Amino acid sequence: MGDVNIVIAGGHGQIARRLTLLLVARGDEVTALVRNPDHVQDVSADGATAVVIDLEAIESSATDGEAPDTLDEVLTGADAVVFAAGAGPGSGAERKRSVDFQGAATLVDAAARSGCRRFVMVSAMGTDRPPQDDEVFSVYLRAKADADTYLRAAGLDHTIVRPGGLTDEPGTGRVQVARQVDPGAISRDDVAAVLAAVLHEPSTAGRTFQLVAGDTPVEDAAAVVSGLDPDS
Repeated sequence: MGDVNIVIAGGHGQIARRLTLLLVARGDEVTALVRNPDHVQDVSADGATAVVIDLEAIESSATDGEAPDTLDEVLTGADAVVFAAGAGPGSGAERKRSVDFQGAATLVDAAARSGCRRFVMVSAMGTDRPPQDDEVFSVYLRAKADADTYLRAAGLDHTIVRPGGLTDEPGTGRVQVARQVDPGAISRDDVAAVLAAVLHEPSTAGRTFQLVAGDTPVEDAAAVVSGLDPDS
């Protein structure tokens, strides 16, 4: 795949901004969806085209029968979309559900309507067996799990990335990728690098994998993912 047009939801997030810099550096066009207009300057400085869209508000209006035309227009002609949004630390259970599931589902639906078939989801370890209690983190994992299931059912060319505990340590350029890995941590730098790799490798579609620090060079990660059993 050559230079591509990629839309990133949650464009001001820590992984998203790192990803934007990597994509822009290799010549891709990046559109960053941000909820807060105050974030436009930051993502523009990263080299992305900023679009202010609140996925939660779109979800609410869509329930009244209004199609989210603006989001559809942004995705029309895009080669790929990345969901890297999240309710963020300190948010309650309700926002975990409205952003991490409903926001993702809104983006999945818009991608399907707009003909943007390539969809990369930033998920989380623990979503394969999320706890069933009422703790906020458990609600978050269930929301992420439901978003993953929703994406798989949409029939898009999906890749679901489930990183372990995130750190701000400098990236090592080496990771471990597999359907299942032992719990561990990984730098946001390395997560962004793996996302950039799979976005340019169509054969990673249809795969879900976990991601932690390891020994595999990032440049080989996409090939490892491509060799995994596809999602059933």
